[in-house]
Amino acid sequence: MKERSSEIIGRKIIQSILEGDFSINEHLQPERDLATLFSVGRPTIREALQRLERDGWITIRKGMPAIVNDYWKQGNLMTIVDILQYHEEIPDELIKYMLELRISLSPTYVKDAIVHNRVKVIALFVPLDELSDDAGSYADFDWNLQLGIAKLSPNPIFLLILNSFKDIYQKMAEKYFGSQNHRKQSYQYYTELLNAILKGEVEETEALTRKMMETSLILWSEKVKGGD
Repeated sequence: MKERSSEIIGRKIIQSILEGDFSINEHLQPERDLATLFSVGRPTIREALQRLERDGWITIRKGMPAIVNDYWKQGNLMTIVDILQYHEEIPDELIKYMLELRISLSPTYVKDAIVHNRVKVIALFVPLDELSDDAGSYADFDWNLQLGIAKLSPNPIFLLILNSFKDIYQKMAEKYFGSQNHRKQSYQYYTELLNAILKGEVEETEALTRKMMETSLILWSEKVKGGD
């Protein structure tokens, strides 16, 4: 499908923001000037700017040029998707933020799923016995496990959040699981979590998950600093 002119313009503006050509709180050019710059009509520029505002990049002000947002603080899930489209490698900083998010979310939906669908959660661990010791296999297993558990939680918001990261989760997970030590720590967590579920120790599963999410953040921070 041919890309719309407004989408192309939007991507160019995002790239300029990410590359620092436009700074946070800086004004974009007026619509008329942008229309001249990109050789399109003002309705096309307006459409591009509305999309950028929707995705958290700018704030449109009536009668004044749009202003560039602090996208880490004013963005949304689509902002993350846009950021990743301009990086062949997942930024280390973004992985850190995602690991911090998991500390808040994962323990809750794991506990909820076990309380309401314990047997079905156990079934998600069947592939663990044949899990290959490589980054891709661990990334696949972890995604399917997290997604499966979120589906079994009665709160649909957890699943919606995970689905938002479907296209980028694999890349982030493969980068994280590229470390053998990270894979080792995760395998131990999977095993301990399964044993706790089998014993019906619901509170223990929540504690194990929170501890592992916190450990993952520490391990990643150490790796970024030059560790394994």
